[in-house]
Amino acid sequence: MNFFQAIFLGLVQALTEYLPVSSSAHIRIIGDLMLGSDPGAAFTAIIQIGTELAVILYFRHDIIRILGAWFGSLFGKEGKDFKSRMGAHNRDTQMGWFIIIGTLPILIAGLLFKDAIESTLRNLWITVTVLIIFGILLWVVDARAKQVKTMDEMTWKDALIFGIGQMLALIPGVSRSGGTITFGRAMGYTREAAVRVSFLMAIPAVFGAGILEAVSAVKDVAAGNAGMFPGWGATIAATIVAFVVGYVVIIGFLKFVSTFSYKAFAIYRIALAVVVALLLICGVLHPTEVVAAA
Repeated sequence: MNFFQAIFLGLVQALTEYLPVSSSAHIRIIGDLMLGSDPGAAFTAIIQIGTELAVILYFRHDIIRILGAWFGSLFGKEGKDFKSRMGAHNRDTQMGWFIIIGTLPILIAGLLFKDAIESTLRNLWITVTVLIIFGILLWVVDARAKQVKTMDEMTWKDALIFGIGQMLALIPGVSRSGGTITFGRAMGYTREAAVRVSFLMAIPAVFGAGILEAVSAVKDVAAGNAGMFPGWGATIAATIVAFVVGYVVIIGFLKFVSTFSYKAFAIYRIALAVVVALLLICGVLHPTEVVAAA
């Protein structure tokens, strides 16, 4: 992978990360078409840090408020008893705990099934299957679900269900936002509330994965096993592109969901799955990773 190819994949990451279409699937598919090989889980995880930095910038006021309330409940005057520490009297404190609860499923599954996530689950036939399944689920759930619940009505149980939706995104094709939004809409959350929860809940998970993969990439490069990893210069540049373009996409996506349904994204997922299946059948794409030189 050369510098410009890495930059292009950073752009793809920015354009697809927040939409319920699976950025990891797009990186996997476009990487195969452009490079003849899967760019790899490490490169994908690292450039996702760029899009999450865009989330932090956009939601900085919410994040500062939530962190302030959460730390205050633990170490400040607000945390006088157990209920106060758990946020019984402060929604921002509760949201801090909800984000932690929602992060646990993907954290546990990511550690337990790391090898499968980086190999078996990146098979493009699996991607095709889940693109269709979650496309249909998103379409049906969004069309039939009520729009009554806001973030202020979230419960511990809801946070865990959101987290399970995020956990499923470890499979390329599910989509982190697609999983959390679908589960959120199924629970009756408004489209905008489901999206906002998806954004906030992804921050610790994506940063954690990115840091772990960065450490792993350093070890691989030092051992001479870089594979398709383009080098740190290209990877950092791709991450910056993902950050800048990603910020613009956040603004546009939030405006979109306040007016329109997710039907267009569901149709796109199904159409993409059909195209990928045809390319696999014709031998243009490889279902499993092809070992290639950097």
